[in-house]
Amino acid sequence: MQRNTLQSIMRKLCLTIGLWLTFGANVSGAEIEAPQVFLRGIDYTITVTGDDAQTAVLTTEANTYYPQPDGDGWAFRNVRSGDGDVLELTLRSDMQTTSAVVPVIAAWISVLPPVLAIVIALLIRSVLPALMLGLWLGAWALQGMSLKGLFLGLFTSFEVYVANAVVNRDHVTIMLFTFMIAGMVGIVSRNGGMRGIVELIIKGASSAKRGQLAVWSLGLVIFFDDYSNTLVVGNSSRSITDRLRISREKLAYIVDSTAAPIATIALVTTWIGYQVSLIGDAIAKIDGLTMSAYSLFLNSILYSFYPFMAMFLVVLIITTGREFGPMLKAERRARSTGVTAPPVKSTVGADDEAALAMKPGLPPRAINALLPVAVMAGSILAGLYITGEGDTVSDIVGTADSYRALMWASLLSAFTAVVMSSVQRLLSLEEIVDAWISGARFTFVAMIILVLAWSMSEISSELHTADFLIASLGDNLPVTMLPATVFVLAAFTAFSTGSSWGAMGILLPLVMPLAWAVMSANGQADPEHYYLLYSSVSGVLAGAVWGDHCSPISDTTVMSSLSAGCDHIEHVRTQLPYALLAGGAALLVGTVPTSFGVPWWVGMLAAAGVTAISLRVLGEKVENYHAD
Repeated sequence: MQRNTLQSIMRKLCLTIGLWLTFGANVSGAEIEAPQVFLRGIDYTITVTGDDAQTAVLTTEANTYYPQPDGDGWAFRNVRSGDGDVLELTLRSDMQTTSAVVPVIAAWISVLPPVLAIVIALLIRSVLPALMLGLWLGAWALQGMSLKGLFLGLFTSFEVYVANAVVNRDHVTIMLFTFMIAGMVGIVSRNGGMRGIVELIIKGASSAKRGQLAVWSLGLVIFFDDYSNTLVVGNSSRSITDRLRISREKLAYIVDSTAAPIATIALVTTWIGYQVSLIGDAIAKIDGLTMSAYSLFLNSILYSFYPFMAMFLVVLIITTGREFGPMLKAERRARSTGVTAPPVKSTVGADDEAALAMKPGLPPRAINALLPVAVMAGSILAGLYITGEGDTVSDIVGTADSYRALMWASLLSAFTAVVMSSVQRLLSLEEIVDAWISGARFTFVAMIILVLAWSMSEISSELHTADFLIASLGDNLPVTMLPATVFVLAAFTAFSTGSSWGAMGILLPLVMPLAWAVMSANGQADPEHYYLLYSSVSGVLAGAVWGDHCSPISDTTVMSSLSAGCDHIEHVRTQLPYALLAGGAALLVGTVPTSFGVPWWVGMLAAAGVTAISLRVLGEKVENYHAD
């Protein structure tokens, strides 16, 4: 018994040394980048690098793999684990032989971390502990669900994944952009600019209905970026909606439903460059498809039923005065009692909200807020033009660096607010700094949630959650069911990860070749049936927005709650029924019929009709309230 135990220990020690040699040593032979854990039954692509990459051989207990071209390098494709709890990989090349042991877990475990985070967040109405538990479970799964991994996962979830989320350049850019915009909002709130906008809009918004329409219209005007839309519209409208007895939950819903939906279908936004680039990369390897990426995107807009239904539902609810679900209770509370904020125990941000009040004795001038916002809008467009390349608008936007444009715009808008406050002697330098800090500090909790949501997205990526979902659905689908299936898959992926961009980035490179292959297999790879391709593209883009809207760990959902001054979980609870209604109508009477050849405009009208009828059946009137 002792001898067997000693042999087992020595074997594990040798395998550990082999693992270090394979992944950590700097040698000139072949090296592989294997996943931390294998999902049972899921195929993996393992990249091989080094001088001997082309001639290396990878073996497991049951199979032998040879390298295949992978872009500019080489990779072993369709590597799959067996039924055991570990998979031993042996890499042989002319210069060396190394081994590594990778844990194997059941594939369904990959969806547990995001699902656990979402369920707990909805149950306890607190997203921070829910995300931490989800991260811990994800990190434990990456350790092979071992007892030792249970403890290691707690530390690696923070040390590795949270740290990686913070140091990611794109994430830092979003955080800095948010801080700068929130700081600018703090300054224009303190110097009377925001009050000026309120008084300007309030002249035509004498009722709750008109006030909500004004907020909705403002959300459509700031179409070029969802983050800018969310922060500016929510913060600038809060005092208006409070005065008109519109609940904070309703404000957050309007803000959230006019941010990502308009950004994903407008022709010039910070989203378009990302979306077109993903489409371009996906079709570059498709033989026989000659359409440009931007043309594919433009045609897919006609089949993006959910963004249109989301914005249409907002207008229906406002104009009819009908609500249902938790939002009905929230609106009746606000109308009857004047208590617009949800009755929750959390007081996070209350001190900062009070600090953003206008300085006593100052004149309310709308120009002090409108000009910084105009500078921000103009700077984003200018930044997209400067950082982009090409002769057409589509080429310029498609190649532009939207993150740099956002950084420049946020800095210039905040600088404009500072200069205007100083030149008019509205605020001293110390007061300007305090106002900026108060505005930026108001986003602190949201930034923590964003970082944890980004960390969850990375863990979901390493667990190959999307691969499991795709494998579960299978690729032997009827071509007419592909767009609807893609829509649901994109929605669930975005819902689980909290990132619509992440879902797009994961699925578009997979869906477009799959759609073309299925069309070709059915003899439909011709312009007459391109609507299937358009609908599949829109299925990813619109489905990702739908899942993002429903997810409590979504960045735009968090920022909508933040800017509206609404408890985050209350925003999710009240918005979810509306998002499900719009998404269900878009899927069942929009995407599905058009997949069978029904014209897109028929699907759009049918989805709008079902949305309107559903609201009529489900909704109840909320007593109107007229401002004094």
